[in-house]
Amino acid sequence: MVDKSEKFNWLVRVGYFSRAILYFVLGLIALTRADRVAEGTNGIFRAIEDYPAGTAILWLMVVGLAAYALFRFASLFFDIENNGSDAKGWARRVGHGGSGIAHLALAYSAYQFASSTGSSGGGSGGGAQQAASGILSFEFGGIVLGLLGIAFFGAAISQAKKAITGSFMNRISRDAPDGTRWLGLAGFLARAVVYVVIGWSLVRAGFMSSGASQVRTLGDAVASLAGEGFIFTLTAIGLMLFGLFSLVLARYRIIPEMSSQGKVPKFRA
Repeated sequence: MVDKSEKFNWLVRVGYFSRAILYFVLGLIALTRADRVAEGTNGIFRAIEDYPAGTAILWLMVVGLAAYALFRFASLFFDIENNGSDAKGWARRVGHGGSGIAHLALAYSAYQFASSTGSSGGGSGGGAQQAASGILSFEFGGIVLGLLGIAFFGAAISQAKKAITGSFMNRISRDAPDGTRWLGLAGFLARAVVYVVIGWSLVRAGFMSSGASQVRTLGDAVASLAGEGFIFTLTAIGLMLFGLFSLVLARYRIIPEMSSQGKVPKFRA
């Protein structure tokens, strides 16, 4: 059964706060520290580690990102986001499950740095590339990676659609700041660009036999845009704005709870 207590709600809000730190720092170091963004996702955590009270912030992110992952798993298994059980609803719920896995992996990476076991780690995307290499070792591994890349393309389209339609506002309190809509617009568009890069790297690795070393993680995807001029700059700024948007969500996101009848409340139109 889903934990419907106030503690669960606060954990989810800490999760959004952790996501805010993650994306804001990613965008910031992309603009100011080319050496760190070249390290990919590890560069984000190393940058946070260097901040005052950086270790404490990392531990907060461990808890928050893990809590956010559990929130997404709850959406998959208990449909607390009221997506339904038709094909479209299940597609969204499975997408939330994928988000849960991704944020759980980020929580683990944050844990490695918070506990000082990741400070001397290897390459930026070593974990993801090792996993991709393992998948490719199976007979139909290339097809699996390629399909995962196509799924990321679908996620990119979904992010862009959210940005353009503003549908994300349905899950935010009316008391949110006036600029929330524009923060979300810029942030979701930036994430769409990053998802396209990640998706293309998976398609290349799976269908074009370019090798697991080409697989991009969140930080790697941004780093790969470094030579693209204004596209890189706009994406970095957009990710910073998505961090600010996530900060708004930490305060004003409507956290749904299941009722005693097993139903979920409808979000506002």
